[in-house]
Amino acid sequence: MPVTIEIERHPLQPFLPENARVLMLGSFPPPKERWCMDFFYPNPQNDMWRIMGHVFFGDKQHFEVQSDQVQGTKGRKAIFNYTEIVSFCREQGIAIFDTAQAVRRLQGNAADEHLEIVEQTDIAALLQQIPQCHDICCTGGKAAETLAKLLHTATPKPGEYIETAFAGRTIRFWRMPSSSRAYPLSLDMKAAAYRRMFETIGLL
Repeated sequence: MPVTIEIERHPLQPFLPENARVLMLGSFPPPKERWCMDFFYPNPQNDMWRIMGHVFFGDKQHFEVQSDQVQGTKGRKAIFNYTEIVSFCREQGIAIFDTAQAVRRLQGNAADEHLEIVEQTDIAALLQQIPQCHDICCTGGKAAETLAKLLHTATPKPGEYIETAFAGRTIRFWRMPSSSRAYPLSLDMKAAAYRRMFETIGLL
């Protein structure tokens, strides 16, 4: 008898600051047991917030805090500072969500190749809420492939963008190196790619 794999709906609401100038899109959050905070890129083994610390503050540990400094946690391990990250994204005008609203985890893990997208995100509806946004940054291969199909474009090479029209505006569609440690590129090189993107957008 075939095993029925449960459909998992997105556990977070889109983060859409009114001043957002870039929309960052991943594929889907990892399983909840891997989270250290209730926000995007919550797995301490994912380097997104280390990349951001490196790019904006010259310190890859800028957004980290030791869990023994947080009430209610046990042991000493690096976790991310939720309050500072949300404040930073709001101040910089960085919106965040994912390309999938609902998925099946075919292998029960967070790997993109094992995600079956059941329901795609309505990207046009997100853009309606952030009128200053003309850049969409996909932070992984599956997210980029999903968005490319929606935009009817090719998928850009990592670190590059394609300009296209979508939802009543001109959009730069960026494909960035994945912040997953499984992606074969050093953190410094990933940070350099993100820096070029944020400089082009005008956030640096």
